Amino acid sequence: MHVHLVQFDLAWEDKAANYGKVRSLLEVNRPQPGSLVVLPEMFPTGFSLNLSATAQAPTREDEAFLSGLARDHDCHVMGGVVSAVEGQSEAEMGWNESVTFGPDGALLARYAKIQPFSLGGESQCHRAGSEIVTFPWAGFTVAPLVCYDLRFPEHFRTAVRKGADVMVVIASWPVKRYHHWLTLLQARAIENLAYVIGVNRTGSDPNFKYNGRSVVVSPHGHIIADAGEGVGVVSARLDLADVTAWREEFPALRDMRG
Repeated sequence: MHVHLVQFDLAWEDKAANYGKVRSLLEVNRPQPGSLVVLPEMFPTGFSLNLSATAQAPTREDEAFLSGLARDHDCHVMGGVVSAVEGQSEAEMGWNESVTFGPDGALLARYAKIQPFSLGGESQCHRAGSEIVTFPWAGFTVAPLVCYDLRFPEHFRTAVRKGADVMVVIASWPVKRYHHWLTLLQARAIENLAYVIGVNRTGSDPNFKYNGRSVVVSPHGHIIADAGEGVGVVSARLDLADVTAWREEFPALRDMRG
């Protein structure tokens, strides 16, 4: 099956503009039915800590957009959104989430970022999630993760214990640490004998510059698709048989402890 990584320059705190950018990119690069389309972390607004601009209304407008995309293209769609914490007054705390919708528009998975980026102040406005989740797709078991989670390999091990053979990291990863991004994505793939997909943004916001480099990494740690630094959609074909064969040939996961 195919994955399609949507890499673009997010308009700062402008949901309508970002919806339009995504629609335009997918019109030019139409995904195959049944494939998985992945958008970056907090795709509607960029990595802003202004909850009044980022948090969804009770109508969940960002999720409605993703659900519509999935139905329109007959595929699975994953993207990053911010949801308000129930019981909190408006704009006090939120969840930085990865949500995935199926071809029928139904929600398949909701994952809350376990590691808010405390160095950047994210933990002051986004609650930490507590659970790794997975969902089925085309015979694979997929685990969504978000940005700073990538630096904590224990979460990926938990995903493997839950059966994951594909891990998808959506991010707003700045250019000054991009070599960490690529190295850690490859390390997570190698140590877990799994496909690892990283989807980043391009452009800049008031705080950082971003250079994309959205990639698909094979279970051997090879980069098999690379979006480079520009705006666009990069695609790759994933083969479940490759994961199964490698895990049988090199059964390191059987030696996991803890």
